[in-house]
Amino acid sequence: MWDYSEKVMDHYRNPRNVGKIDDADAVGSAGSLTCGDQLKIYLKIKDGIVTDAKFQTFGCGSAVASSSILTEMIIGKSVDEVRKITNKDIADELGGLPPEKMHCSVMGYEALEDALKGYVDKDELDEALDELHGKPEQHDKIVCTCFGVTENQIWEAIKVNGLKTVEEITNYTKAGGACGKCKGLIQDIIDTYYHKEKEAVKTEKSSLSPAQKILKINSIIENQISSELQKDGGDITLVDIDDNKVYVRLRGRCSGCKNSTLTLKSFVETTLRDAIDPSIEVIEVN
Repeated sequence: MWDYSEKVMDHYRNPRNVGKIDDADAVGSAGSLTCGDQLKIYLKIKDGIVTDAKFQTFGCGSAVASSSILTEMIIGKSVDEVRKITNKDIADELGGLPPEKMHCSVMGYEALEDALKGYVDKDELDEALDELHGKPEQHDKIVCTCFGVTENQIWEAIKVNGLKTVEEITNYTKAGGACGKCKGLIQDIIDTYYHKEKEAVKTEKSSLSPAQKILKINSIIENQISSELQKDGGDITLVDIDDNKVYVRLRGRCSGCKNSTLTLKSFVETTLRDAIDPSIEVIEVN
């Protein structure tokens, strides 16, 4: 039995904004009755602001709750703000969803995106979405024929939610959940996404100027490494940077700790190497 938050149960039992807007300015749909879930969303927009939203959903309690909370999230917001809403935002607003039900939040995001495509010029929207989400060039290649899931939908689910396995993709999009013939393609998309992400990080690292490198090292130590050490009563201070040598001073419980060398090498040095340069060496000073 899945564990649902109180907010999910509330929106399932008392859904908001159910119905249809006859003179809607934008209408979008997602899902399919043959797949078990379907959502249609109606938007009333005035001067770039969503003034009303209603939905019609056929599906499980999570689908109803996701649709209901989505309408509350978008009413009163500008179209630009609404475009930035992701399926993760929907799930977070509900206090979380079981992994097996995340596809319901994805359906809400897709219906909203479909509605906005009908509201503005398609070429203009495609260009804006590509810039915002970094989608691949192909926009409509079907990967999972059983559920009609496209390459774009899988790519977006990975980008927004940090998915790394085929099973996670299935939970979020249903792709691969029927005959399973597309699982190899799904894995290829996952591998391609993270390969491109890794290359992008490499490019960013190699393009850092000496001043940018110093600022980034300082930022990571102050905002990431220090905050983690403080959780156990320790801390760290940046003393100096000489090319790839980073001199630091451990403080609090980390100072004089028998595991200080392990902390420096396995945590501090590894974090800086992963984020900035693999040749960085962290050295402790008194």
